[in-house]
Amino acid sequence: MAKRTIIPFGPQHPVLPEPIHLDLVLEDEKVVEAIPSIGLIHRGLEKLVERKDYQEFTYVAERICGICSFIHGLTYCQAVEKIMNITVPPRAEYLRVIWSELSRIHSHLLWLGLMADAMGFESLFMYSWKVREMILDIIEETTGGRVIFGSAKIGGVRHNITKEKLEEIFKRLDGIERELNTITKVFIKEPSVKHRLVGIGVLSKEDAYQLGAVGPMLRASGVKQDIREITYKNFKELNFEPVVESSGDSYARTIVRIREVTESFSLIRRAIQHMPDSEISQKITGAPDGEFSARNEQPRGEVVYYIKGNGSKFLDRLRVRTPTFANIPPLLKVIPGHELADIPILVLTIDPCISCTER
Repeated sequence: MAKRTIIPFGPQHPVLPEPIHLDLVLEDEKVVEAIPSIGLIHRGLEKLVERKDYQEFTYVAERICGICSFIHGLTYCQAVEKIMNITVPPRAEYLRVIWSELSRIHSHLLWLGLMADAMGFESLFMYSWKVREMILDIIEETTGGRVIFGSAKIGGVRHNITKEKLEEIFKRLDGIERELNTITKVFIKEPSVKHRLVGIGVLSKEDAYQLGAVGPMLRASGVKQDIREITYKNFKELNFEPVVESSGDSYARTIVRIREVTESFSLIRRAIQHMPDSEISQKITGAPDGEFSARNEQPRGEVVYYIKGNGSKFLDRLRVRTPTFANIPPLLKVIPGHELADIPILVLTIDPCISCTER
């Protein structure tokens, strides 16, 4: 008869720098059940709507998650703009696309590096982050920040990018993509990497849909759903196509993120080529009076912002549903049946951000 043991995983783990705690029920070395304990972090960011006016809160929204900061701020702004019937200038819309996709690239490259580190592939980890630094350089040159951009604002964006700078970025992307291809070949073809990922953590298409998975976790299981395709008109104009894999395992989730980086490069190029000439922001008067839920596609998946205004400068309510929160039930579905040594890799494949989840 197999010996049953309960092993605590997290909130501090040498592989996973995220404060998630799982009680893993083991029979010998095989996990038969995973019981999550969340709620270890309380930052009170949603409560701040009572003390920060609706314009200032854009900066707070960006700090819900550092890696996804721009898209957090952008989604908040889109919700306010919808309530106040604000039309964002065309150039600002395209600049938002560029910074959103730069954010997606740097997030996925960070994740690829952490995945390599979890497998003990230190040189691949360093090379992934070296390529990420090239993206962060572009972000810094165009916004002044490297992780927290501070560029999104209600009615448009705070910074413009000159025609000359856009042309320079367009040329630099070729070199960065060549560097990227060097490391992605290793993730795709290296036998030791495939040994750790192929067939591990299989999530069926039906389970992914029924359990509410989002982002690469969902699309790696064959569900063609990306909020960029549904809600943001600029991506339709740029011929965006969601990246989908079908095997639903850890390897498929890795391939989806790699292919999404390539798609982001293409979207940035097309946005630069189609960049209209207009103002970059609208003058805002009044305050939001009403409620709206805005959705956007972060690197980790769909984020939802619900806001309710009362006509004053302070909002009545803010509620954020982050992609990690949505991906925890699918994670708990795929963990049972795997060896204890596979669990850090499995948890990483949802690209968790627990501080983001527990605002």
